[in-house]
Amino acid sequence: MAVPKKRTSKSKKNLRKTVWKQKAFKQAIEAYFIANKASKKIQEVSAIVSPTLTVTKEDDSSSLNSES
Repeated sequence: MAVPKKRTSKSKKNLRKTVWKQKAFKQAIEAYFIANKASKKIQEVSAIVSPTLTVTKEDDSSSLNSES
């Protein structure tokens, strides 16, 4: 016949919960910093690329107007 196991104490239960929450919190912080770093890189790249794109658009439109 099956015998029920002893009940886990409150302190053990809380300890396991706390450890799990700490691990999840560390991962969340790491993910936040990685995302923040990636977004800064994207902003830097777009700042470098966007002025050149606007210049080329102006150059193309001016050359089309002068030919017509």
